[in-house]
Amino acid sequence: MIEKDIIQKNLKHFRIKDYIRSTLKDVGISEINIQRTPLGEKIIIKSSRPGLVIGGSGSNIKKLTKNLKSIFNLENPQIEIGDVPNINLVSSIVAERIASALERFGTMRFKGIGHKAMSDVIGAGGLGIEILISGKIPSARARVWRFYQGYLKKCGQIAIDNVDVAYKIANLKTGIVGIKVSIMPPGTKLPDDITVYKKEVEKVVEEELKSEPKDLKEEIKKEKANKKTIKPEEK
Repeated sequence: MIEKDIIQKNLKHFRIKDYIRSTLKDVGISEINIQRTPLGEKIIIKSSRPGLVIGGSGSNIKKLTKNLKSIFNLENPQIEIGDVPNINLVSSIVAERIASALERFGTMRFKGIGHKAMSDVIGAGGLGIEILISGKIPSARARVWRFYQGYLKKCGQIAIDNVDVAYKIANLKTGIVGIKVSIMPPGTKLPDDITVYKKEVEKVVEEELKSEPKDLKEEIKKEKANKKTIKPEEK
């Protein structure tokens, strides 16, 4: 019974998030969190354009709150709006911007749109980005275009936990175009990152020399002395 309740709760939260994303379009939603409080459900929406989410005199928030009560039977939903620190490091916002640019300018400028998005992400400090645009671009034959820059992990735990992935679609005259954006944010700790400290290396060398037998130390000293005394032969 406990497992069933958990599944139903997560499914309800997924439907609420999906409804909010479908209702609030082109507002740069990066994340939606739902928390249970004694006063009711607390819904935190992080958006790059909070003014559009709120609406004039809070009209959009009031309408969304009313719909959440009636559709999902929420007793007292409390909606909070949060800012996004850097919109160029959130894959969902970048994918949404690419989709809106394709719908506005068409398929003939898709390369410029892809390169502009890549430069914005790398300029914001992103370690790597990959953009996949699939569909009938620019001709009537469907194909996949790949834009890639920087370093991006494709497998392992880092690819699961640290790489931010988002999917969006653009409705064009030629049909639906799929967009996938993967971003590796700055500060990601990779397992192959190695820092060598010079002082520590010198300490290890000194300790190794101390542990060497005396005969070997004397031989090393003699070799160094011989190198200093031997002069190159005169031609």
